[in-house]
Amino acid sequence: MLAKRIIPCLDVRDGRVVKGVNFQNLTDAGDPVENAKFYDEQGADELVFLDVTASHEKRKIILDVVARTADDVFMPLTVGGGIKSLDDIRDLLNAGCDKVSINTTAVVNPYFIREAAERFGSQCIVVAVDAKRVRPDMNYEPDETWFDDPFLNETRLKIPSNGGTVWAISTHGGRKMRQINAVKWAKKMEELGAGEILLTSMDKDGTKDGYDINLTRTISETVTIPVVASGGVGTLEHLREGLVEGKADAALAASIFHYREYSVQEAKEYLRSKGVPVRI
Repeated sequence: MLAKRIIPCLDVRDGRVVKGVNFQNLTDAGDPVENAKFYDEQGADELVFLDVTASHEKRKIILDVVARTADDVFMPLTVGGGIKSLDDIRDLLNAGCDKVSINTTAVVNPYFIREAAERFGSQCIVVAVDAKRVRPDMNYEPDETWFDDPFLNETRLKIPSNGGTVWAISTHGGRKMRQINAVKWAKKMEELGAGEILLTSMDKDGTKDGYDINLTRTISETVTIPVVASGGVGTLEHLREGLVEGKADAALAASIFHYREYSVQEAKEYLRSKGVPVRI
């Protein structure tokens, strides 16, 4: 069995690391470069760097912060937020990141993922899926124009869902809900060339109640590419649950590492004690 990865996440706004609950009420959590260096020294397997308001504010990601972070760390770096073109991906890769995470642009133009994978390789194209359990009172953006495409129309969210648990996806840092089935969307992104899924439960984000195991397991069983579980870690046991019960390939966490509740080393030692293969 391949070793499971532990990945700290740096959500960044205006050049500072921030953390919130359900993507809202963001508070300062330090300097991104210093945080990155700290996690690198602790032995994190990878680092995810997300410019959380870039798409909402319709601007490009802060390349200088990315470059300074990449200069000081030696672990793989995934960067996302505000990526709209192949040139944006090229600039990020040139700035030193190893993978790019794409969410909003994938929804605006799903075939962009195929173009990106063909140009740069699937290994560096991550699709971020921000998923939320469907409720009857949800408001959605107007139907996507590409629903007329039979291949993409398969992802259309069927409402009502006949009593079963269904997840919709969101974009723009969780600000806009889409009438897209998150599980079917993840599969389509794989078919278009994505090399990894960064799966965040909006219901669990920042709550410290643990991952949405049902969501994580469902998508992990649906796709064949790696799935990174995100959203809700509050204890080391939550990491184990996401990797074992949720069948994720990697566990991402923010608050427990940012606020020094646990170290990456403590997390790995705990997981190893529970029989989960990790690199120490």
